[in-house]
Amino acid sequence: MTLVRPEVVAFDVNETLLDLAPVRARLVELDQPADLLSTVFARTLLTGFATAAAGTWCRFRDAFDAALAQACDLSPADRARVADTFLELVPHPDVEPALRRLTAAGVRVVTLTHGSPGVAEAGLERGGVTPLVQRSLSSEVIRAWKPAPAVYLWAAGVCDVPPERMALVAAHAWDVHGALRAGLSGAWFPRSERAYPAVYDPAALVAGDLAGAVDALLALPTA
Repeated sequence: MTLVRPEVVAFDVNETLLDLAPVRARLVELDQPADLLSTVFARTLLTGFATAAAGTWCRFRDAFDAALAQACDLSPADRARVADTFLELVPHPDVEPALRRLTAAGVRVVTLTHGSPGVAEAGLERGGVTPLVQRSLSSEVIRAWKPAPAVYLWAAGVCDVPPERMALVAAHAWDVHGALRAGLSGAWFPRSERAYPAVYDPAALVAGDLAGAVDALLALPTA
């Protein structure tokens, strides 16, 4: 696929844009180890992916609750308190300048998550970057989880652009892999992951940080 400068850039939300530190802090408040979040978040994704692969579906919040119940002995009420903390997330410090650079260049910015509706919007509002994002999309609308190709194609359709004119930016390699398989371009940069796995389709763009991912997208030819 010949890469061209995207008209729309979709951003993954959890970890890519929003810092999960408040969720970790809430777990610590409930006498859980700080490193539990990594296990629970990974198991949440595993639960969602498994239901999708098996032909069923569950909400992100339900998958997160199930992962918590498997990993620790918190009560249902305390698990709900932890899940509610997703509405308290804030953007990483590098997010605002990256989004501003895209919008200044005339590129539309959206978010694309399989997380709970409202989480992205709350975090963007808290970070003061809502005006930089045209819309927030959750694949709960179509009862699907990334990295299913249908999610990325749905997002491109909602944004009224062909897939090749949309790019996904994510700190999760599996998400970029899904976008590439759907015909989008993709840019990966590290947060909790250290490298882009060789078992996935080669990322269209690999950068050292979020700013580098945005710069690489803007450097692509317009046609």
